[in-house]
Amino acid sequence: MTLKTGVLAILLLTGSSIAAMALESVNFTVVGVAADEDTGALEDSLRAASLTNTALEQDDSNAQDVLGAARSDYARFISVLYQNGYFGPSISIKIDGKEVADIDPFNPPNAVTTVDVAVNTGPSFRFGTAQIGPRPDKAEPTPIVPGFEKNQPADSTLVATAANAGVNEWREKGHAKADVAGQSIVANHERRRLDVKIDLEPGPRLRFGPITITGKTAVREDRIREIMGYPEGEIYSPSELRDVLSRLRRTGAFSVAAVTEADAPSANGNLDYTLSVIDEKPRRIGFSGDVSTQDGITLSAFWLHRNLWGGAERLRIDAEIANIGGTAGGFGSERSDGMDYGIGARLTNPAMFGTDNDGFAYGSFSYTDDPEYEETAALVGVGLSRHFDDKYYGETSIGYRYSDVNDAFGHREFNLIVFPSRLEWENRDTPGDAKKGSYANLYLTPYAGVAGSESGAMMDLDLRGYQGLGSKKKVVLAGRVQLGSVVGSSLSETSPEYLFFSGGADTVRGQPYQSLGVDVGSSQLSGGRSFVGLSAEVRTAVTESIGAVAFMDWGFVGPDSYYSDAGNSQSGLGLGIRYGTPIGPIRLDLATPYTGELKEFSRVEIYIGVGQAF
Repeated sequence: MTLKTGVLAILLLTGSSIAAMALESVNFTVVGVAADEDTGALEDSLRAASLTNTALEQDDSNAQDVLGAARSDYARFISVLYQNGYFGPSISIKIDGKEVADIDPFNPPNAVTTVDVAVNTGPSFRFGTAQIGPRPDKAEPTPIVPGFEKNQPADSTLVATAANAGVNEWREKGHAKADVAGQSIVANHERRRLDVKIDLEPGPRLRFGPITITGKTAVREDRIREIMGYPEGEIYSPSELRDVLSRLRRTGAFSVAAVTEADAPSANGNLDYTLSVIDEKPRRIGFSGDVSTQDGITLSAFWLHRNLWGGAERLRIDAEIANIGGTAGGFGSERSDGMDYGIGARLTNPAMFGTDNDGFAYGSFSYTDDPEYEETAALVGVGLSRHFDDKYYGETSIGYRYSDVNDAFGHREFNLIVFPSRLEWENRDTPGDAKKGSYANLYLTPYAGVAGSESGAMMDLDLRGYQGLGSKKKVVLAGRVQLGSVVGSSLSETSPEYLFFSGGADTVRGQPYQSLGVDVGSSQLSGGRSFVGLSAEVRTAVTESIGAVAFMDWGFVGPDSYYSDAGNSQSGLGLGIRYGTPIGPIRLDLATPYTGELKEFSRVEIYIGVGQAF
């Protein structure tokens, strides 16, 4: 054997040995669980808490790391068992047959292949005494939190939860300095009972005192006070304090807005505060893009000023070019390139006519060259928006819209006094990549025709829901319902802006862009006065950053203001990949027609963008 061959053989054998000694399994055995409890659920909780199991999932085969993780798991498992009412457990963690607690941390094994976890829960404990007090007059009846009562499983986390709930009850009544005065927690192993007694100290009822504003900011102090709506002199309320901060943050003018309360109230029963603010950078620009084989490329950009005149006034200018290189083309017998252009601006003045009301003015100009119509439009208006709370938002406005249109009904001009309004409900955990929650958005635009244009109203409702499955929500079910209707004006005398088409990235993937409308004769299409869209997705996390999606979309368009047999429908289905990034998941979808005029599976459309499809 030559020297080179011998060295190669040694390396190959060494590599095989190292691979064989990698961490291969982490095994759990759980015994002692009460008959009415779920052993599988407890094991899942232990696995989720285990750093050793995390090392296995992350292919960490470093023996020192695995030993350290296993040592930490003793305390982590104790915490999980206490949370489930087991206060006398025994825990064994063995690395390749040797108890981890007996391994010298300064002389760890060279390799680890198997970790065996054996848990004997011991008896299940229940609450014996579960007392907390005093509580405010007219407080909700016990238990103060679900489960914190006699004879219920003794979940140790409920003790802290109950204490916090008791303090918060008093704070909501104006007792800003309420606190836990003392507590007694005794585990009676003979009776298998956990006796808990929590004593509260409410302190005096206080009022909001003066607030001092500090920090480096270009926003005028008088405007800060107008915007935040600090309720000086009123009875203390934590929700009022949260609202103060929320109003400041949603202006976008501040990167930091925080309040600090005085250590002690003043002699007259006031609690003084200090507000600290730091400005965001006043200007911001942003870009985005989407790509599909049918619709081409869409590029958009914005420029934002967060503090235009020193009063946190916000000016945003948006521009967009769409359908770059799209295959559908534009309107007319000699098809143009079909590119659309638009630019718009909106100036917002916070705390106008009240702390939760913002005044705004807007204007836009657009040119739309779609396969079924061509429109040049201009819009100006003013309005008022209101933040009802952290989830509800609404706005209404009045404006004037002019448009010059060429479509299936010929050349027309529309002169409309418009009243665009919308209501939004936001209850998603992460709007750009939701795993649970719901979302609703209602657009309602009544319009009054002038100079011969007809009057009517357009309604567009968007409903979305999300439900993650399992403790880690690796599978998410997502659904969407879209409803649209135009009432009042006839089909031929309604601006194409307010009519509905189906097909494309935002309605039915896999179908050509705006391929479904209302046939008005001579092989020409118009948008419809009614629309129904349904979408369903199953999103599955494959790794930490890669996900897979299966989806199906269905759309209906009709000539009437409501769903009827006079309309038609289409559908598409497909598969997609998501790649997680700090700005949201990168989306790649492949879709094909399923029902409609096109034969099923007859073509494939590609869609690329940032964020989930909905």
